[in-house]
Amino acid sequence: MTPANDPHALLYNQLDPEEAKALTARLLAPCDDGELYLQFMATESFAFDDGRLKTADYSRDSGFGLRGVSGETTGFAHANEISAAAIARAGETLQLLDATKSPHSAPPERTNRHLYTDASPLDLVPFAEKVALLEKIDAVARAKDPRVAQVTAGMSASWSAIDIIRADGFTARDIRPLVRLNVSIVAEANGRRETGSFGFGGRYLYDTLFDEGRWMNAVDEAVRQALVNLESIEAPAGEKTVLLGPGWPGVLLHEAVGHGLEGDFNRKGTSAFSGRIGERVAAPGVTVIDDGSIANRRGSLSIDDEGTPTRETVLIEDGILKGYMQDRLNARLMGVEATGNGRRQSYEHAPMPRMTNTFMQSGTDDPEELLSRMDDGIYATSFGGGQVDIVSGKFVFACTEAYKVEKGKVIAPIKGATLIGDGPTVLTKVRGIGNDMALDEGIGVCGKGGQSVPAGVGQPTLLIDGITVGGTA
Repeated sequence: MTPANDPHALLYNQLDPEEAKALTARLLAPCDDGELYLQFMATESFAFDDGRLKTADYSRDSGFGLRGVSGETTGFAHANEISAAAIARAGETLQLLDATKSPHSAPPERTNRHLYTDASPLDLVPFAEKVALLEKIDAVARAKDPRVAQVTAGMSASWSAIDIIRADGFTARDIRPLVRLNVSIVAEANGRRETGSFGFGGRYLYDTLFDEGRWMNAVDEAVRQALVNLESIEAPAGEKTVLLGPGWPGVLLHEAVGHGLEGDFNRKGTSAFSGRIGERVAAPGVTVIDDGSIANRRGSLSIDDEGTPTRETVLIEDGILKGYMQDRLNARLMGVEATGNGRRQSYEHAPMPRMTNTFMQSGTDDPEELLSRMDDGIYATSFGGGQVDIVSGKFVFACTEAYKVEKGKVIAPIKGATLIGDGPTVLTKVRGIGNDMALDEGIGVCGKGGQSVPAGVGQPTLLIDGITVGGTA
């Protein structure tokens, strides 16, 4: 990698690396823990709508975040100027912390593992080719069916380099690519309009987005979903048996259960899972894992944003609660190991425990057999937005593709269905676990505490008794 395209060279354009280490050691000397977090990032996005390019954005940013931790208290300051003077000014914030006499927390374990390329996706494909692909997607989608009334295609990429420097001299670095393609369709017939969408992405280069089989599948799925929804009937309401499809429906697991298994909520006793390690919290066979070490996945990181290598963390095993996802601060205060889940949106934010790729493992049931068990219920294969209350675990999720099921048969697609319940209760009502676990296609974005980070979800087909369905019928 030449200096011209080495993002780490940009981090130290106005800052000597040795001076950065010395500054960090001095400023963080009174603290239990903390780090200097340096970041460079380049991002671009394209939106093709109504047959023409609507937006094409490109931006570059760099800066640092300086964090000191004493006991439970965090001091944090950031700036978009990477210089010794700016870092020293930021260090004044840490003077407000109560100095402790505790030894510094041990540094993270070191790793040379690389889960993705360090090449930049932004530079390897000319601008004109990116726009041409979006034009082609628009044309192909419109040719699929005369009921296709509107097509929106979007493409985005980012390339980020981080350096993490600790007071004890520990340093870690990572270079992170990320790409994503989305297709949204509006279909119209007999005065009725319905939507469908599909997307995919991950920590790789644009060549995967340009693979004809991949983007054609995205078009096919978005058009199919829109046309299915054109035929939908009003959703039933009431307590129903629900069959959740594999893959993306794991977003319900992410929201309803995953956030409640993050360390900060459990340290503070505000999660429905607080203090329940070793207890049965789910039906037998339910095993939930967070794994940030899966190569090229959207939610994966070689190291987290504190320098801890990511790993597979078993949260629930065969229905028994085994552990929580931890950053360094909460792990230290709870007397456990950090799990590589300390994440932040950018240098402007302090890290907190967050999910990476969170999924339920496969069971042994045949998905078709699970469907045949349903007397009266719904089969949900895709979800849109959802909300969850961490304390109670209560959630509300909107289905973007779902079907009415009677006596083991899919009767018709339904419109306007929402699933209402609480995560801890839902886990105990799992009655069947398919043998078809799949991860999502790589489009997830997780929000927490005002920060957004890319995340992955997944699950097998799940049969769940007694979820309240909010419908329109």
